[in-house]
Amino acid sequence: MTIDPAAFERYRHSPNVRTTLPRLLFGTGIVVLFWAATTVAVLVGGTYAFIAWQATPSSGIQGFLASPLGILTALVSFAGIWIGLWVAMRWVHGEKLSALLGNSRRVSWSGFLKGLIAVLITSFISEVLLYLLQPQITRGPIGLSSWLLFAIPIAALTLLQTSSEEVLFRGYLLRGLANRFTSPFVWALPPALLFTSLHWSASSSPAINACVLASIAAFALLLTLIVYATGNLGAALGAHLGNNLTGFLLISHQESYNSFALFNARPLEGPGWATSDAVLIAFIGIACSLLTIVLLLHQRSPLRVAAEFP
Repeated sequence: MTIDPAAFERYRHSPNVRTTLPRLLFGTGIVVLFWAATTVAVLVGGTYAFIAWQATPSSGIQGFLASPLGILTALVSFAGIWIGLWVAMRWVHGEKLSALLGNSRRVSWSGFLKGLIAVLITSFISEVLLYLLQPQITRGPIGLSSWLLFAIPIAALTLLQTSSEEVLFRGYLLRGLANRFTSPFVWALPPALLFTSLHWSASSSPAINACVLASIAAFALLLTLIVYATGNLGAALGAHLGNNLTGFLLISHQESYNSFALFNARPLEGPGWATSDAVLIAFIGIACSLLTIVLLLHQRSPLRVAAEFP
C-alpha cells in the first residue's frame, strides 16, 4: 500500500505568498474569536429561550446543555468556525475559502461517499467489539417517529460541525503549515494534537480520558493521511461525518449527547471502568482506524480513494 505524494504536494504549494506563519497564527486567532463569540451568542440565547419555555430558572445552562435543544444549539455554534475561516482567508490571506477544499477547490463527492461508507463499516465493527466488552445497551429515550423527524436536521448540523473542524484542522492549519515546513512532525502533528486535545472530558477518569484521546489521535492521523493521499478534504469530511453520526443518531457512549440516539451504551464518563477496559477501548479505536485506512487506501479495496489533480 503505497501513497503517491504528488496530489498533496500540489495542495501544499497552492497558498499564495501571504500565507506566512504570523498571518496563519493571526488567522487562527480570528477563527477562535468568531467560534467563541458564536458559541456564547447561541448558548446565551438558547438558554434564555429554554428557561422561558420550561419556566424552571433553577435548571440554568447545565439543564439547557443536557436537553435536545441544547445539543442542537451546540452544533449550530460551529458555524462560527466557518465564518472565521471565511474572514481569515478573504482578509488575511487574500484567497477564496474554496482553496482549502482541495486542488480542484471543491469537495470530491466520490471521496466523501467512500469515506462515509468506510467509517460506517468500521464503526459497526467497533460497536460489536465494544458490546462484547461491555454488553450494557439500552433503548434511548427518543421515540422512533421523533427520531425520524430529527434525523435529517441532526445529520445536517453534524455535517456543519464536522466540516468546520475538517476545514480548520485538515485544511487551513495543515495546508498553511505544510506550505512553510517540510517535516510532517511540524505540519501534521500540531493540528492533530490540537484536534485531539479538544476531546478531553473533565467528567471522565484519567484512564478513560487516555483511551479516548488515543482513539481520537489515531482517527485524526487517519484523516490527515487521507488528505495526504488525495489532496482533497472530501474523504476526510465523509469519514468524520460517519463517525459522529454513529454517536449522535445510532448508539451513544456519552451521557451528555444521547438525546437523539436510538440506543445508549454504558457512558464513558460514568464510574466503574477498569484500567484494562480503557486499554481495550483504546485498542478497538486504534484498530478500527487502521482498518479504515486499509479500506480507503489499499489498492484492491472497492472503497479506495483517488488522488485529485485539477
